[in-house]
Amino acid sequence: MLMIISFIFFTLLVATLTYFKTKGDNLTTNDGYFLGGRSLTGGFIAGSLMLTNLSPVNFSGMSAQSYVYNMSVMGWEVCSGITLVLVAMFLVPRYLKGGLTTIPEFLEERFDSSVRQFVTYLFLISYLLSALPPTLYAGALVLSQLFDIPGMLNVSHTTGIWITVWAIGIIGAIYAIFGGLKAVAFSDTLNGIGLIIGGLTVPYLGFKFIGKGNFFHGVVKLVESHPEKFDAIGKSSDSLPFSTLFTGMILVNLYYWGTDQGIIQRALGAKNLKEGQKGVMIAGFLKILTPLMVIVPGIIGYHIYGDTISDADLTYSHLVRDLMPNYLLGFFAAVMFGAVLSSYNSVLNSAATLFSLNIYKPKFGKNKSDLEIVNKGKLFGFLVALISMFIAPMIMNAPDGLFQYLQTVNGFFSVPIFTIIFIGYTTKRVPAIAAKIALIIFVSSYAMLQLVVKPDLHFLHQLAILFVICCGIMLAIGKKYPRKKPFILKDKNVVELTPWDKQYEVTTLIVAFMISFYLIFSKLGVVTQNYSNLKSYLMILWTIAIMIALFFRKKRLKKIELESIKIIQGEA
Repeated sequence: MLMIISFIFFTLLVATLTYFKTKGDNLTTNDGYFLGGRSLTGGFIAGSLMLTNLSPVNFSGMSAQSYVYNMSVMGWEVCSGITLVLVAMFLVPRYLKGGLTTIPEFLEERFDSSVRQFVTYLFLISYLLSALPPTLYAGALVLSQLFDIPGMLNVSHTTGIWITVWAIGIIGAIYAIFGGLKAVAFSDTLNGIGLIIGGLTVPYLGFKFIGKGNFFHGVVKLVESHPEKFDAIGKSSDSLPFSTLFTGMILVNLYYWGTDQGIIQRALGAKNLKEGQKGVMIAGFLKILTPLMVIVPGIIGYHIYGDTISDADLTYSHLVRDLMPNYLLGFFAAVMFGAVLSSYNSVLNSAATLFSLNIYKPKFGKNKSDLEIVNKGKLFGFLVALISMFIAPMIMNAPDGLFQYLQTVNGFFSVPIFTIIFIGYTTKRVPAIAAKIALIIFVSSYAMLQLVVKPDLHFLHQLAILFVICCGIMLAIGKKYPRKKPFILKDKNVVELTPWDKQYEVTTLIVAFMISFYLIFSKLGVVTQNYSNLKSYLMILWTIAIMIALFFRKKRLKKIELESIKIIQGEA
């Protein structure tokens, strides 16, 4: 009973605060509904990015991966730090300069309307197959276990998942469709604070349990008992071999953080470039810390349960239910529910945005008001939600687990889209036909490799090879049949474009922080407990990083000083 009361209290608290914060916002215009009125600040952007990303898919899926393998799966999380730096420095300025509401808008300007349509359909299909259903399923998996839905309703595990999926799906659809992006971003920030507290509580309680009440004894015992589990480099047979970090994984991450409409829409809603860059980089720093919340629990679960858990995706929910007191259990369930809604709502909002502005408006909405276009987007969002609720429970049959299913299916859409956006921004004369040919070749080739040929080569390496081939094809076509006029990105003067003045210092620290994690969780650190050498390497690394950061700071201050002198002299 205490669990249910704390769950209802925190859920209503977030809903009430969100309502009063966004009450009176204009949700009848495209910018108001889809981009929060282009008013989002760095804190809201970072919080919303984190919670949109940190869904139960991460908690259940990544804990399952470390339960079965080791910490090598942390590459998805830790390497997102450098990816978000690249997005903040190179993509966000271009998006805001172009005044984009959706990523396909750029593709129409750069190539033509048919490329925009093609990519819009790819986005929408990807949401139906690899975004919404896994989020609903993972959320149902965790919440069904926490509330013991099968026992409460006297139904089977499968029926319990179906019921929970539909309950989450209906509530989430109402929340997203009627609230707009600003409501999603604000509630994300509140839930994000709760998620960090709850997410860190699980490993804390786990270490205390292993150490028989002593947290530090628990840490030492776990490391000494399973040093091989703390290896982030891993083996070639792991689900994420270390070599993939330098091939397909960086491409998938760049797509996800830099071009996926459901993610980048937060940065598109920034009030100016400074806030957009700040929010994205703060999220990059926080992503490096997430293995402590989503991966370490899997190793704790392995120590506590051994290999007795038949479905590794259930490891995390078992830990939460067995370790947390009831008064915290309700709070954590509410936070996890918020995380599900966040990821789910974000994708639904983006699906409505893409349909309204890239499909409905060009074909049927030329003489329609913004309100009519927004309403059509809401209707489409509800339809997408309905379909995803039918698909989600079927993921129970995925042979390699939830997280691996998600990443493999994403390959059909992620890198193909990123490829043409990459060529679009880095070249000026590659024509539209090149983008169309590259998309068709990429998607069909990857489908052939995954469904027919099935080579003994990791899917991320396959994506990297296809990326290089398709880039080469586009460049060759561009050389043979170039555009008549070179593409020039126009400044739409939508927001103020002064960059964040601390971006280089922060970038240096994020990169050093990322490398530190790999030094700690490798044969130089925890795995062999070679702490004396580890301290030396970390000291050298951070000395270099701080020196570089100070160099950038000095250079920035010198630039400000010179600009001030020019102003004074001009006034004199």
